Parts: sequence; structure tokens; C-alpha cells
Amino acid sequence: MFARLETGCAVTLLAADGARPYSFGMLRFTKMNGAGNDFVMIDNRAGDVQLSPEQIVRICDRHRGVGADGILLLEKGSNGADFRMRYYNRDGGEAEMCGNGARCFARFANRVANAPKKISFQTPAGLIRGELHGELVTLHMSEPKDLRLDFKLEANGQKERVHFINSGVPHVVVPVSKVEDVDVRKRGEALRRHEKFSPAGANVNFIEKRGPHKILVRTFERGVEDETLACGTGVVASALVFAATEKVHGPITVTVRSGSGLSVNFKGAGDRFTNVTLTGPAEFAFEGMIEI
Repeated sequence: MFARLETGCAVTLLAADGARPYSFGMLRFTKMNGAGNDFVMIDNRAGDVQLSPEQIVRICDRHRGVGADGILLLEKGSNGADFRMRYYNRDGGEAEMCGNGARCFARFANRVANAPKKISFQTPAGLIRGELHGELVTLHMSEPKDLRLDFKLEANGQKERVHFINSGVPHVVVPVSKVEDVDVRKRGEALRRHEKFSPAGANVNFIEKRGPHKILVRTFERGVEDETLACGTGVVASALVFAATEKVHGPITVTVRSGSGLSVNFKGAGDRFTNVTLTGPAEFAFEGMIEI
């Protein structure tokens, strides 16, 4: 017979005589979603969680793991930031930034680390600041860059008129007449891997105008390699490109594949945007432990 002994992330099975025949790692996590984009959240302030790409893939697997679009680690901050956010796509690769994940990160830090409702955290895309308003979170994004409007590409034998902007991660934006009719996987994958955006590749957003300040968006995400229900940096990229091409001011209301609505605001001068914010939901689903 064995007794169960938990110590932090580790679980040890004790034999009746007190011997330790074997032990295995158990990872404590919280499951969250931002507008349908779902994540496994891990508190790594102690610094003892080191996940391999293979472990990340398994945890994100929707049949054999928890199931998620990505994993976020909460770590200690430095240089004046409250925390550090590390984000991994479900293919095991680390990404610069995730807008929906960052909103979840802000609420998660508030719950597990007693963070204030105004917090700051480091990402490879720069310092991000967040403000909590119940289940809604407003992110103050890093300044977008590399805006390129209205150029043509050929992908999968089809000519595409596209725009490009880096809103923390690289995004292609493609205007369409009806987003519901788009084969997001086929067209998105071809553009995501286009040589124009090599070697890193890009996320791909298809947008439909629904009003002077309103768009619908569907996104093919790099690293997930499929359409997701929402993409926060994609929402920002789509809204900014829409504002630039339609010559309108913010806020821009964006409805994503899940049906959730998000709001993007900014200050703009020509082709340069500053004070960019993203506001949307961040919801807790459940907590648990998984063997790694």
C-alpha cells in the first residue's frame, strides 16, 4: 500500500514501511480563457518549473493533457516591473507576446500573488501594463511597428492584397467582403509561411467591415497552426490597420470568432500609433494538477 505525500510540485508515494519507492512530478495549474483563447496558467515565482517543448505540447493537447492554445508562466519581475510573463504556444515554442493571454495573466497575478489592480510585467515585446475592472482587463500595449499597407502577394496560387503590422508579434491583415466565407486554415497557413515573412512567419487575420468603427476578425495563429477563437495581438493589429486604411479614430470594436467583443483604442498620427490599449474579458475556468 502507498500513501500520497505532496510537496510543492512534487508528489511522492510512500510505502507502508516509509520507504520511497518512486516519485513523479505533479504540476499545479489554473485554466483561463480570454474571449475564447484558452491558456494554462502556472505560478513560477519560485523558478522551479522548467518545461520542455514536448511537455508543453502534451499539456496543451486537448485529448491527452489539459487542453489549451498556450501556456503562461508567472515569474518574478525585475527592473521595476511587478512580474515577468513567459508565453509558450501549444507547439512548444516561446512567443514574444499574447494579448488575450496577457489579460488572463493580469487577473491570475492578482489572484495568486495578490498583485494590485494596476500592474506591470515584462515580455519579450516590451513592458506591458494592465488594469483590472472586474472580469475585464485593459492592457497598455507596447508601441506597434513595421506598418506596411496595401501590398500584393501570391500564396497557394491565389493573389492576396494584404497589410502588415507588428503589434507585439507580426501580423498580416487581409480585408474580405464576408469573413464567414473564408477558408481560414487554407488561406491562413499559406500566408503564415510566405517567404515575405520568413523566417519567423506571421499570424494572419481576415477582417470584415461592419460599421465605421466596427469589424469582425478571424485569425490563423502561428504556433497553434490553426484558427483560434480569438487572438489579442491580432485584434490590435486588425483594428490599427482598419483605422489606417479607413482613416478613422478609435475606439474600434472588434468581434472575434468566439462571439466576444473587444475594444482597441489608440492615438494616431499618420502611420504611427501610440497609447494603444486592448480591453476585453479574462475568465477563470478551473484549477488542477497534471503529471509531467
